[in-house]
Amino acid sequence: MSSPLAAEPTSPLPPQQQDKPGLESEMTPRPNYRAPLYKGSGKLKGKVALITGGDSGIGRAVAVLYAREGADVAIVYLPAEASDAEETKRAIEQEDRRALLLPGDVTDRKFCDEAVKQTVAQLGALDILVNNAAYQETRNSLEEITDEDWDLTFRTNIYGYFYMARAALRVMQAGATIINCGSRTGLEGSKTLIDYAATKGAIHTFTKALALNVADRKIRVNCVAPGPIWTALQPVSKPADEVADHGADTPMGRPGQPEEVAPAFVFFAAECDSSYISGEVLGVLGGDTHG
Repeated sequence: MSSPLAAEPTSPLPPQQQDKPGLESEMTPRPNYRAPLYKGSGKLKGKVALITGGDSGIGRAVAVLYAREGADVAIVYLPAEASDAEETKRAIEQEDRRALLLPGDVTDRKFCDEAVKQTVAQLGALDILVNNAAYQETRNSLEEITDEDWDLTFRTNIYGYFYMARAALRVMQAGATIINCGSRTGLEGSKTLIDYAATKGAIHTFTKALALNVADRKIRVNCVAPGPIWTALQPVSKPADEVADHGADTPMGRPGQPEEVAPAFVFFAAECDSSYISGEVLGVLGGDTHG
């Protein structure tokens, strides 16, 4: 019997573009996040997770698998992404877990502090933080990157991670974990995503430094570094023809699906899987070995 993965959409995909911040519901084909092959086993039973960018893409798939493993899940998203967030909420609740919606912007320190407070107040604790929200924009040269571009990319991709981690560590207990979303671009660089790649490299090093800093508190910090994944980040940041070829340069010849990345986040969240692992950057790269 052939694997269901043999039916994953392959490159080229339909050319498409959206205005920022983008909606997964408007993509063709829709990204796969339900992970029908994944069977939960209670690895995160009784845990509470907070996921930034949890409305769609990788964050949505992680939210669904965390719920399937027994966790209640809070998700942070921009107000313009509310329709996607509502779909994610329904998916979490279909796994018989509680979902908390937290609209706001991770570039705002006060919002990050409040998101953590609301998670603890309404779900009872914070055991797992997933820093996943991201911003990117394709630029053909360094000269095209404005000060505003640079600031927004860094404020979203690394300041937001710092704000959320700092707020989370105020309430986290021994056994808690922080999982950051890095990128292949942080391992290899990117010709047309210079500022984005720079933030992802910073995230990888932030992961390692923070892991060392909180080891004596028995809190683990790790990072998942995906390759090209089929998410709404692509049609809002690239020309339509580049979106169509997203992932075509991998050995597998296609972009990954969010449901194919999410199990790596479960691995790092579950003490039964990774209790002796901290400070690691795990590539999920579609067969690419450059990282």
